[in-house]
Amino acid sequence: MSDAHLSSIMQVVPEWLDYNGHMNMAYYNVLIDRAGDEMYGEMGLGETYARTRAHTTYTAEFHICYLRELHLGASVQVRSQLLGFDAKRFVTYHEIWHSDGWLAATGEALGLHIDMSGPRVVPFPDDIRTRMQAFKDSQAGLPTPERAGRAIRLPD
Repeated sequence: MSDAHLSSIMQVVPEWLDYNGHMNMAYYNVLIDRAGDEMYGEMGLGETYARTRAHTTYTAEFHICYLRELHLGASVQVRSQLLGFDAKRFVTYHEIWHSDGWLAATGEALGLHIDMSGPRVVPFPDDIRTRMQAFKDSQAGLPTPERAGRAIRLPD
């Protein structure tokens, strides 16, 4: 059965709060970044890949939609999908879910495959492309998220 990748459960800590008493916008990105790192490992990317093969990923673009505030002690989990990839790039989509079952935020990222000796954007090696395809295939039954592909603009 196809399903989104689920991150470990994470907690909102005091250092993440702003003067309004809720989690500062920057830390929604932190949650998604941590979840992405967990997912990347399953695709053959991540810390081990960077350390052993001198290649990594950089985020080129990131869009986030804030839907509901998170507060101190909130327990969340991130559901992530690999929406697509080509020779050098990949698109991921993430949803931050509160443990009470409501959606707090969504994020979509464009990642680049990087040769750290440059650094420069380079094609994925065959073995990584194969793992990414298998990961994407494992999520084949998931619909394209409604918020995926959004752009920031004012109405006409």
